[in-house]
Amino acid sequence: MSVVEYVYSAHSAFAYLGSAEILRICADHDAVLVHRPILLSPVVEAQRSPAFRKRTQQHVDYFFGREIERWAEFRSVPIINHRPSQHDADYSVASGMIIALGATGPDTDRMAHRLMEAHWRDDVDLSDVTALKAIARELELDPEAHLAQAASQEVQDRLKENTQWAVSKALFGSPTYVVDGDPFYGQDHLQLVERALQTPFRPNDWANPNVE
Repeated sequence: MSVVEYVYSAHSAFAYLGSAEILRICADHDAVLVHRPILLSPVVEAQRSPAFRKRTQQHVDYFFGREIERWAEFRSVPIINHRPSQHDADYSVASGMIIALGATGPDTDRMAHRLMEAHWRDDVDLSDVTALKAIARELELDPEAHLAQAASQEVQDRLKENTQWAVSKALFGSPTYVVDGDPFYGQDHLQLVERALQTPFRPNDWANPNVE
């Protein structure tokens, strides 16, 4: 049975756009989806990618606007037409809500999708405890107990471990799908992820000159 390690942040637009599709792919190919929620900034910074506010307006409008619109239409994913109003808020407890349910399984799948949907369809602030409790209740969890577990040191340490793991693997950002050790960055690569589950790609044999 193949394993897909699913590396993403709980507030990622592109993870949301590919969320239903990665669940379908894993179901169709009997693959285990292992959730690895991360804190995105340390992963992006490790690859020297510029922060959002250091990019040009044209770059932001295209990659974090037009691309989102087109993929949402292509995948029939409901989405707001702007960056969520509290996108830069602390989403560590929201991430913990996923981690607390375990790395695999339908409950974890549902929680991950619902949090991203709430943020990108309904403009929900993922640091708003009242909103997070409402999501827990909607998924038939005890909101008080689940939020307490999500914020616990044990769960938050796992979030940090996931983040450091992604940095150690030199992953680029969210979402990244690692199929039996081979990473695919971006939901626009899900067709390649599905192909890899059917027929693995040949091992990497490419060599580049040193960039330093």
